[in-house]
Amino acid sequence: MCRVVDLKQAVLAKNDSVAHTLRAELAARGTTVVNLLSSPGSGKTALLERELGLARERGVPVAALTADLATENDAVRLARSGVPVKQVLTDGLCHLEAGMLGRHLDGWLPQDTRLLFVENVGNLVCPASYDLGETLRVVLASVTEGEDKPLKYPTAFGLAHLVVVTKTDIARAVEFDEAAFRAHVQQVNPGVEVVLTSARGGEGAGILLDRALAVGDGGAVHAPVMAQQHPTHHHQHAEDHRHGHGPGHDHGDDHVHGRDSDSRPARARSSAAQTR
Repeated sequence: MCRVVDLKQAVLAKNDSVAHTLRAELAARGTTVVNLLSSPGSGKTALLERELGLARERGVPVAALTADLATENDAVRLARSGVPVKQVLTDGLCHLEAGMLGRHLDGWLPQDTRLLFVENVGNLVCPASYDLGETLRVVLASVTEGEDKPLKYPTAFGLAHLVVVTKTDIARAVEFDEAAFRAHVQQVNPGVEVVLTSARGGEGAGILLDRALAVGDGGAVHAPVMAQQHPTHHHQHAEDHRHGHGPGHDHGDDHVHGRDSDSRPARARSSAAQTR
């Protein structure tokens, strides 16, 4: 057991080091990374598609990288916005890692990119432990997922800089209790902002884009209490952006055995769908 724990810590530490370097490199070129985490079916792609379209209308240079275990469906959808989009197929890996992200950006990300949105694999467990070199970590939850979602996934919600509620156009139909959800979010992450959105109804249009641009311009980033309670974990990220991550997830050894943070399955592949 100790050996497994030590291996997990070593993998996360190596990932943190790569993330620290990647963050510095992207910051030097003026690119802010936004890491989007959620469960499958939360409406993450629909929301991102809308925000990318708004960014293009405003003349903001943005790009998006989306990760899935299989299919290129999300990249096809996001490319309709007219911005550079790249699909990463993880071939079974349930999360992105900093080294993977860096390799996929190399030679692809346009030099003038102001914002890079990373749509992580649909999962609230594995991705929560991995710093990707992001400046803004956003966790999304739809009104259909239940008000207790933050309590069930405290690491994901507890380390978020921003929490986004999606599909509010059907909130009444599914009897979503907004007050209860907000209370549960504050229980695990006091002070974090919670915003309401609906890709279909238009509520909150542009709010994610606005928050990301504000952070990119040097605006304050929420400092999660959970990150402060674990100062040795992702400490370099905390030094750079007052941001860190909590302890590894319970089944992390399933994903790190025999793999370091710079590697991924040999069959993992990517494709690019780029439009300007």
